[in-house]
Formats: sequence, structure tokens, C-alpha cells
Amino acid sequence: MAVTGNAIDWGLMRRVMHYVKPYKLTFGLAAFLTIFLAVVALIQPILIQRTLDNYIVVGNYNGMVFMVSLMIGQLALQTVAQYYQTYMTNALGQSVIKDLRMDIFNHVMSLRLKFFDKTPIGVLITRTVSDLETIADIFSEGLISIAGDMLLLVSVITYMLIQDWKLTLITLVPLPFLILATYVFKEAIKSSFQEVRTQVARLNTFLQEHISGVSIIQYFAREEQEMRKFKEVNEKYRDANIRSNWYYSIFFPVVEILFAVCMGLLVWYGCKRILSDGELASISASKKGITPGLIVAFISLLNLLFRPIRQLADKFNTLQMGMVGADRIFKVLDTDEVAINNGQIRSGELRGEIEFEDVWFAYNDDNWVLKDISFHVKPGETLALVGATGAGKSSTINILNRFYEIGKGKAKVDGVDIRDYDVNFLRSKIATVIQDVFLFSDTIANNISLNNPDISLEEIVKAAKDVGAHDFIERLPGGYQYNVMERGATLSSGQAQLISFIRALVYDPSILVLDEATSSVDTETEVLIQNAINKLMEGRTAIVIAHRLSTIQKADKIIVLDHGEIKEMGSHQDLLRIEDGLYRKLYDLQFNSAGIER
Repeated sequence: MAVTGNAIDWGLMRRVMHYVKPYKLTFGLAAFLTIFLAVVALIQPILIQRTLDNYIVVGNYNGMVFMVSLMIGQLALQTVAQYYQTYMTNALGQSVIKDLRMDIFNHVMSLRLKFFDKTPIGVLITRTVSDLETIADIFSEGLISIAGDMLLLVSVITYMLIQDWKLTLITLVPLPFLILATYVFKEAIKSSFQEVRTQVARLNTFLQEHISGVSIIQYFAREEQEMRKFKEVNEKYRDANIRSNWYYSIFFPVVEILFAVCMGLLVWYGCKRILSDGELASISASKKGITPGLIVAFISLLNLLFRPIRQLADKFNTLQMGMVGADRIFKVLDTDEVAINNGQIRSGELRGEIEFEDVWFAYNDDNWVLKDISFHVKPGETLALVGATGAGKSSTINILNRFYEIGKGKAKVDGVDIRDYDVNFLRSKIATVIQDVFLFSDTIANNISLNNPDISLEEIVKAAKDVGAHDFIERLPGGYQYNVMERGATLSSGQAQLISFIRALVYDPSILVLDEATSSVDTETEVLIQNAINKLMEGRTAIVIAHRLSTIQKADKIIVLDHGEIKEMGSHQDLLRIEDGLYRKLYDLQFNSAGIER
């Protein structure tokens, strides 16, 4: 934990402050203005005291006007300084979280899929948005602000003691009770804030999952049941916020009561001291040192004293919640155990030779998904993987792309272990078309190029024509500039599949992977894709995963997987000759005696 009791994890604070280094000037100016404001705030009570005792009591009108002018100047200076201090602390906080957000986004994008298998997307959104905002509060309402408030408290109490220590001690009798109330409030509100952060993460996760899966909810008419679940999550979030507000509703009245007691003690003891001289006319020369100016100054000083105390506990918790947020953020940034270990090979051309040597793979511990997988694909050959759902086909592709690491054995490309390649370079040479197409809320052209400036519109159009998708794209409003909306909601599944196929082709890969690439398209669209496949696979290594055996009959090699093991390997004709073979059974299920797909 970042916070234990009153202690702040200073190691964690140093990591946060590391992000302040590029903004040292802003931090220094903000710190200076904070100190300056603490000093300037004391000037007004002093000026009030001098004005009353030295000018108003003796009837010096010109002197009073001069002192009032000084007070107006002091207020103007304080206002300007407060503006710049507030602006700089907020700008500093936003600059820090901007850099942190970039770091966490880049880090999350570099993690393997194993991390996302066990981390809800809603939690990551909470980390990169609301948890980061609490770090900004460390600077705008926490660290610098607390330092300024502490300095102001020390300055005010010191000045009061210098002026009259007896009056100060009598006036501040309730202060220990205020300190105790502040401590109790700080501990209570810290716990409630932590509960709020937990509940907001649950709320974000629930919303992300249910908005993404709204079609499933509607298909099965689960709206009412899911609404009840959301009501429960929403109520827990509400209750957590109400509890935190309840503590405020108790604490602030307590502070006001203690402030009133301090004010009453001040007036009682001060007036008692003044009246003990017997004559008000002798006040300005009182041997006791109590004057009307001092009483009024102490009233102003009490306001200066209680104003930061009212906020100090809240600011301490703002600081602590910022540290809790930082702790969560850095835990994500420190997720090195699932980060990709990059190799050194970052350039060159790949021929597309693929070899798996005794590969074993498991998503979790020793629950092997692939068992002793070995095969060899020569450059330019086409390998087809078939088998029932869960046989290990997609896992083979995930390994090749290094989304997951091999448990045992080796996977090679062009005779080199894939772990020796820079992962970005390796993936740039492997284009994958998957069954579940993801399209961004952007134009068709940008969805194809993924905003790569090296890919021109002419190349996109050429690839679209090769696939046979150019005509349907041109019929859309705006053509290649048509916005497909999030996840391609405005396109049919077949059209989205064609766009993903074009996306793979424009990158001119050495290895082409088709993972159930034609399963979501109609017969007419499948014919378009199949014609493009036959043309574009020439001279390119391809791995094809398909349930429709009609799409893989021309493959150079077909591997039949069953429960993570290779059961059969050979060409289409070779596998058909195996009596009672798995491939033959799959074939017979899909085709009748005339060779027509059912």
C-alpha cells in the first residue's frame, strides 16, 4: 500500500516526483508563490492592527487613508499571486498526468494478451483516467497546498505568540480538540475514499462490459435482469459517496463550533484585559499590551488559522488518495512479468519459413493447450490448420505473433527463434485476418492503413480492387472517407471482413495468417475473398485456419489438431485416403457424395 497510517510511501512519492523533472521551473514558481502567499496573508492583520491603534484611535485621517490604500494594494497583490499559484499547480498536475498517461498507454499496448485475460478493461480505464486524476490533485490540492497551509499555520501562531502569548494561549485552548477532530476525520475519510475508488472501478467495469455486449443482452431479453445488477452496483457506489459526505457533514460543523469558542475566548479575555485598566481612553497606552487593534487583528488571524485547518484534513486525504492512485498506476507500469522481451533483430526481409520444434504451450500453468507440436512450412507454402473448437488452432497463431510465450520447445521464422526478433518488426511481417473483426470509429481509409502515413490512398484502392471490395466502398457516402463508426457498426459483417482483409494486404506481409477469415461472410463475398486469396498467396507463406474445408483444399499441407495434439498431417488428397481419419470425418460432414457443400 502507498499509505499506512499517517506515513506516506516516500519511495512512491519519489517516483511521482520523477515526472516533475521536466517541469522544474513551474514547480519552483508554484512553490515560491505558495510561500509568498503565506507571508502576504499575514500582512493584512498587521495593517489592520496598525491602522486602528496608530491612526483611527488618535484621529489621524490621512494616515488611515494611507493604511487603507496599503491594504487594497495587499489584497490586489494577494489576488494576482493566488491566480498564478492556482494556475501553475493545476498546470503542473495536468502536465505530470499527461506524461504518466502516455507511459501507461504505451506500456499497456506492449503487454501480451495474458495480461488482458485476467485484467478487466474497466479496471484499466479507471487506472488511466480517474486514478490518474487523483495524482494531478497531489499538486493542485495536495503536496504544495499542504506545505503552504502548514507554513501559514506556523506563521500565524508565531506572530500571535509574539504579540501576546497569554492571549494566544487562552484563545487557542480548543486547538487540541480541533487537532483530534481533524485526525479522526482524516482516518475516516481516507477509508471512505478508498471504498469510493473501489466502487468506481466496479462501476466502470460493469458499464464497459455491458455496453460492449448490449446486443447479447437484447438478443436474450436480459435488460431487466442486468438492470437489477446495475442497480446493485450503482447503489454501492452511491452509498460509498454518501458515507464520505457524511463525515464532512460532521467535521465542518465541529470546526465551526470550535472556531466560535476560540472567538468567544478571544473577546472575553481580551476585553477583560482592556477593561482592567479602568478607562477606555487609556487603551492605546495599555501596559497589558491589549489594544483594539490587537483584538481585531487576532480575529483576522483566527480566520487565517481556521481556514487551512478546515481544509487540511481533506487535503491530507487528497494527497493520500493521490498516492493510492499512484500506487495502482505504478503497479500496472511494473507489470514486467508479462511484458514482451524484445529481441535484437529489427530489420531485413523475411522469406517466410516457419518451423515449430516440440512446442508446448499453456495459458495457465501446466494446463497444456498445445502438446509437442512440430511442423515445417517452406517459404511460399500454404499451411492449413483444422480441428474442432478448442483444438489449439488459434493458439498456434498467437504463439507465432508472440502474444503468448512458449512453455517448452521453439518456434522459428527463417531459422531464427522468434524471441530473437524485435516483436514490432516480427509482427510487421505477419498480417493477420481474424474472425472477430475490429474496426475503429474512423474512415475506411484510416481503418485500412491504421493511420500509417507510408500507406497511400492509391495503395489502399489497389488492394481493395484486388480483393473485389472497391465497388461496395465507392457506393458508400464519401467512399473511402466514410466513417464506419465504432466496431464497424454501420457495415455488414461481410463488408467488415473485406476491409480487414484489405488492411492485411496493404502491409505487404511475408506471412499471411487467415484465422477463420471467411466464416462471417456470405457465399458471394467468400468467392471474392477466395479469388483474392488465390492471387495474393503467390510467393507468400500463408497459414489458414478454417472450418470450411472448401477454402483449404489447395493448401500445400494440412494439419489436423485435436486437444492440442497433431493427429494427422498431409495434403488434402493424402488425408482423404486415411480411413476413419479425423479429416475424412470432417470432410464427410460438410460435403455430400457429389462434392457440394451442405
